[in-house]
Amino acid sequence: MGDLGEFDSSFIQALEHRPKPNATEAQGIPLIDLSPISCHEDVETNSETDPASIEELVKQVGSACKNWGFFQVINHGVPLDRRQRIEAVAREFFAQSLEEKRRVKRDEVKIMGYYDREHTKNVRDWKEVFDFGVEDPTLVAASTDPDDDSVAYWTNQWPEYPPKFRETCEEYTRDVGKLIMKLMELIALSLGLKAKRFHEYFKDQTSTIRLNYYPPCPSPELALGVGRHRDNGVLTVLAQDEVGGLQVKRRTDGEWIGVKPTPGAFIINVGDIMQVWTNEAYRSAEHRVVVNSVKERLSIPFFLNPAHYTEVKPLEELIDEEHPPKYRPYVWGKFQVIRKRSNFIKLNVDNIQIDDFRIAP
Repeated sequence: MGDLGEFDSSFIQALEHRPKPNATEAQGIPLIDLSPISCHEDVETNSETDPASIEELVKQVGSACKNWGFFQVINHGVPLDRRQRIEAVAREFFAQSLEEKRRVKRDEVKIMGYYDREHTKNVRDWKEVFDFGVEDPTLVAASTDPDDDSVAYWTNQWPEYPPKFRETCEEYTRDVGKLIMKLMELIALSLGLKAKRFHEYFKDQTSTIRLNYYPPCPSPELALGVGRHRDNGVLTVLAQDEVGGLQVKRRTDGEWIGVKPTPGAFIINVGDIMQVWTNEAYRSAEHRVVVNSVKERLSIPFFLNPAHYTEVKPLEELIDEEHPPKYRPYVWGKFQVIRKRSNFIKLNVDNIQIDDFRIAP
């Protein structure tokens, strides 16, 4: 049962949100081969790259973002051993006693580190997590007050054991960081923008990486590893092990469908900021994680987030008289602080969402 203690009512999902025993497995999820760009620092055509193959990639990425909000990538340029190593140290870390793990426990002040009491939609998740910032320290807004410009720093907490934990996590971060910026270039091109259109937003990025550990659950029919949600950042690059458990809500009928792990692939999903930037040309996908009673599961999402001072609003190039903006601007750092605070207190209402900034038609 891991270190989550006894299974109690805090984990139980409302009847309508409980997982079905036989979820449909997703058919036709886009699987995109990135080999045309995997050896290059960026997507911009150079002498070794065939322009037609880049054009085809751009088309595939645009179609996946528009129709699904998520896709899988293979031949992405992140060495397999990078992924194997981070999975190995993550398993070693989570296998320790609760007392050891809590030496790097996160709280309202230390935002990064280990945690085992996270709630999604005000129901406790059946999981343990370890969070660290891509930038260390990460520059963030200090308060939720719109008139307060003061900043704070989130600093990573690194455990002493396993010995190469920090080094392994930082190597993985560098490689997946390169991949995620190439994906942002493909997305920009698919929208008819310049390849590096989005780069300016990530100078002081607030991106994070999370190690998710889902122990076997005694009542998998009542609980979820992560409740239904949409990622509130820009883009997520997810590594999941062979156990699987990710489910995505199909847009056509609202059915929850399982995403079968593809060996070596990353799952990419569009976040809420991308939905706002593209004025809903690309929409974020609602997803959740189911657990099982037999096998533990590990997943590693890289959440790409912009600088805290970014004003999130539909991009000027994508709005006109026929396509008026669908969202009022909001400051990412203020939004992020409100969201983070909710991880530590059970709210009586749903958390802040981008829908709060939607302009009524």
